[in-house]
Amino acid sequence: MKTKLQKISLALIFACAITSANAQTDIDAFRYSTTNISGTSRFTSMSGAFGALGGDFSVLSTNPAGIGIFRSNEISFTPSIFAGSTTSSFQGNVESDTKYNFNFGHAGLIFSEKIGKQDDSPGWKNWNFGFGYNRINNFHNRSIYEGKNDNNTMLDYFAQQSQGKSYENLDPFYEYMAYYTYLINPDSTNQYTPAFTPFGQTQRRSVESRGAVGEMVFTFGGNYSNKLYLGATLGIETLRYTEESTYEELDAENGIDTLKSYRFTQNLTTDGNGINLKLGLIYRPNDIFRLGLAFHTPTWYSMKDLYKNNMRSEFDGGSVYTKESPDGEFNYELMTPFKAIGSMAFIFGQYGVLDADYEFSDYSESRFHASDYGFLETNSTITHKYTGVHTIRVGTEWRYENLSFRGGVNYSTSPLMESYKVTGNDFSKKGFSLGIGMRDEHFFLDLGYLHSISNQFYQPYTLVNQDVAGVKSDVVTNNFTVTLGVKF
Repeated sequence: MKTKLQKISLALIFACAITSANAQTDIDAFRYSTTNISGTSRFTSMSGAFGALGGDFSVLSTNPAGIGIFRSNEISFTPSIFAGSTTSSFQGNVESDTKYNFNFGHAGLIFSEKIGKQDDSPGWKNWNFGFGYNRINNFHNRSIYEGKNDNNTMLDYFAQQSQGKSYENLDPFYEYMAYYTYLINPDSTNQYTPAFTPFGQTQRRSVESRGAVGEMVFTFGGNYSNKLYLGATLGIETLRYTEESTYEELDAENGIDTLKSYRFTQNLTTDGNGINLKLGLIYRPNDIFRLGLAFHTPTWYSMKDLYKNNMRSEFDGGSVYTKESPDGEFNYELMTPFKAIGSMAFIFGQYGVLDADYEFSDYSESRFHASDYGFLETNSTITHKYTGVHTIRVGTEWRYENLSFRGGVNYSTSPLMESYKVTGNDFSKKGFSLGIGMRDEHFFLDLGYLHSISNQFYQPYTLVNQDVAGVKSDVVTNNFTVTLGVKF
């Protein structure tokens, strides 16, 4: 059983509904540092286990040495249907919601130039160049939770943050709006009390997020003696994240005097551009076995946030008060963690392949920076809260004539230090995938399906020396892909 201090620490760590207006949280760093399995249908249907195989466009974003496997020019693209659903449990009540998104998992072009003798003699056999787009994260989601709280209210948080301050000095994005709409009220010494007293109100929050991280890849690599494949990728990333959240508390049973309900709405749009470098190699000692190794530098992002909040209160006598915050804007930088990937693959002649990838990334190394704001506290939280994530991906493909049948599994450990985990909801991730493909000399068509689930934990606000009920969520994603390609 966790101590009270640990519970308070958990609340401080996982609360993400209430943050200062111009400061990013560790939750933001974690969100933007995470990548998902996405891209071509062949890649996703093998759970992204391609580090020692190569010969697929999506591998340009994981192990660029895979470009050296190509022996012909190729163009391909992948339309995708993404479905994300979240089931949330709060105060014994369970709610769920789903969001769909149509997107392109990838679109790319490979050029292969043969050089030297195409035989068993030593030397360079071909130089290859590829460029295009891989989608590496998807932010589309919709969630809702609702439950009765007999112990506290978000207005307690606003009141605690306001104590001892005159109303002119309250945060215009949060506490001042609560003051203006009579949700917190000061006495002559600027000690604030919440309008909800006693408790027993229904708490509800709905969130819809959209956006993605896409990577433009420029990859160059080659094949030396059909034994060693080398490659490098320059990745140019574009990030967009939007979130619309509405938090409500209401006296559904008419058991609280004066205040009937209030609603707090937040709108956030984040845009970012980043750059990284990926280096990789594949070694083929014989026709059966291959080894792969890749290293990704951090991605350095330049970010911009636009945000605006709204507060509305309604009282039993019919009075309604509303207040909008100013338009907020903040520019900053983010550095995501490095990645290292080790792979091995077995080739069973013309019949099938088996690949296993191990990936390591240390999320405690993410860092925020801004010229006009200090991120010391946030960066310290990232350092002490997060740890290295170990990811295993295993995929296989078996062929019958011109048909290929594929499958895979993947698992990522929790990114949280042990003291910050919530049992059963530690942000670890697992999934499986399936697919089928048809190929001939000049054309290929692949179908893929990827399923994943992550168990998460969230708290809407924090209070000093008081526990706040949390929300446990199962986040399930399903991705359906179709890849069309032509070799020439």
